[in-house]
Amino acid sequence: MDYIVSDKSKECVFCTAPKAESDSIKKILFRGPNSYVILNIFPYANGHLMICPYRHVGCITLLNDEESHEMSVLTKQSLGILRQEYRPDGFNTGYNIGKSAGAGFEEHLHGHIVPRWNGDTNFMPVLAETKVHPEHIEATYNRLAPIFRNITL
Repeated sequence: MDYIVSDKSKECVFCTAPKAESDSIKKILFRGPNSYVILNIFPYANGHLMICPYRHVGCITLLNDEESHEMSVLTKQSLGILRQEYRPDGFNTGYNIGKSAGAGFEEHLHGHIVPRWNGDTNFMPVLAETKVHPEHIEATYNRLAPIFRNITL
């Protein structure tokens, strides 16, 4: 809720994240020439990743061919890494384009990859406004970062 109700008009989080002095601070797992892979710091599930172009565009239709191709390759490779490391039962992948489609930050396109497990949704988010994650985001980053360093485009 803190993120949802916070003032997000000051800066683009997806433009400023790659400018941080350390990838571990912003949880960037991989940097390609046109896009990067970052952990969602407000995840729906452990291993929730986002694929983001560096360029500030709000819709997939505005990507150039290089960005589109690279983001597709990074999505495929990220699915493979998450499947190997977390063994989920499935995934939610895709883009929320526009506020009405659920985009929390609609000005800068970002694709989501959310690992899912049978029975991973329960009463906690509905009744207690609490998400239950068995792994801290620092542990997730430390677990995935060395593997993402081996990606080649």
